[in-house]
Amino acid sequence: MLARLATSFVVAATFLPGAAPAADETAVTAAIAKAYAFLAKAQDETGSFKPDLGPAVTGLAITGLVRSGTPADDPVVKRALAYLLTFRQPDGGIYSPDSPVANYETSIAMLALSACNAEGRLEDEIDGAVKFVKKIQWDDGEGKPESDPAFGGAGYGKKSRPDLSNTAFMIEALRTVGESENDPAIQRALVFVSRAQNLPGPHNPLPFPEKNPDGGFYYTPANGGESQAGTTENGGLRSYASMTYAGLKSMIFAGLKADDPRVKAATEWLRKHYTFEENPGMGQAGLFYFYHTASKALGVLGGDTFTDAAGRAHDWRDELTTAIVSRQRADGSWANANERWLEGEPVLTTAYALLALANCRK
Repeated sequence: MLARLATSFVVAATFLPGAAPAADETAVTAAIAKAYAFLAKAQDETGSFKPDLGPAVTGLAITGLVRSGTPADDPVVKRALAYLLTFRQPDGGIYSPDSPVANYETSIAMLALSACNAEGRLEDEIDGAVKFVKKIQWDDGEGKPESDPAFGGAGYGKKSRPDLSNTAFMIEALRTVGESENDPAIQRALVFVSRAQNLPGPHNPLPFPEKNPDGGFYYTPANGGESQAGTTENGGLRSYASMTYAGLKSMIFAGLKADDPRVKAATEWLRKHYTFEENPGMGQAGLFYFYHTASKALGVLGGDTFTDAAGRAHDWRDELTTAIVSRQRADGSWANANERWLEGEPVLTTAYALLALANCRK
């Protein structure tokens, strides 16, 4: 238990509050305070921020609040955490009964538990959640050998296939609570992540990369392959930024270094599509999910600047912080006019925004 706790501090340090970009420190502090006020007002008597959406949104909000500086013993956080733990199941998972998204809900809950676990009082809950997500990972236990495109992934239960978004949340959750990059579950997940990349070679023997070998990532290689950005004229799966950042951070969490061809190809795709005005490949769809995923990926990639394909070095923390703060609404929330993936729901997008702002702090 102590080993897990010590390791989790190291991994989570990437996301802990610190010094914001100097030019925006006042604006960021004000934005976080307004977001806290919005969420406190949105919280109901059960402790939930959005009960009709189950525990995951509340878990994201808890993590966003704590990572952006709200103490774990703050009354709003304590009520939300107590609500989250009412979803703990006998199998160790933290999800709604009969939930089709048990991996997603449990992985998000693990991030929230880790954020609130400074004194190690949530170790039993974390241990149970770790065992649960490993058990439901798509592998031999689900009849999926390594040769199967679904192998190693995690997904939404009733859609009968894993996807990169769920798998990225699972990897991040496992690493954040202290699991090693060499853990078999994470290395199995790396197999799946590599097969979601448009990079021909030994790590992705599937037919999709040959049709669009640009180094970016798509949604899933399973069940015939799918990209939320659609297909190329020759049937390739289009890459898009939110999944490419998700793939990049997942590879780094799984132990790949900057000189690995997979990391280099993903980074090069992102250099060619660097912007925070949209989610490249998807326009405004999934913009706030993109923000929080990009902030995590760039944080674990390392470096205070990110150089685009034209050779321009960007202070990505400052640029992303500015993009987020400028989009905050008068009531302290954020919401996307493009409502795809529930981003019209301000509690969800406010949680994403807080997570991104926290990740932008050094």
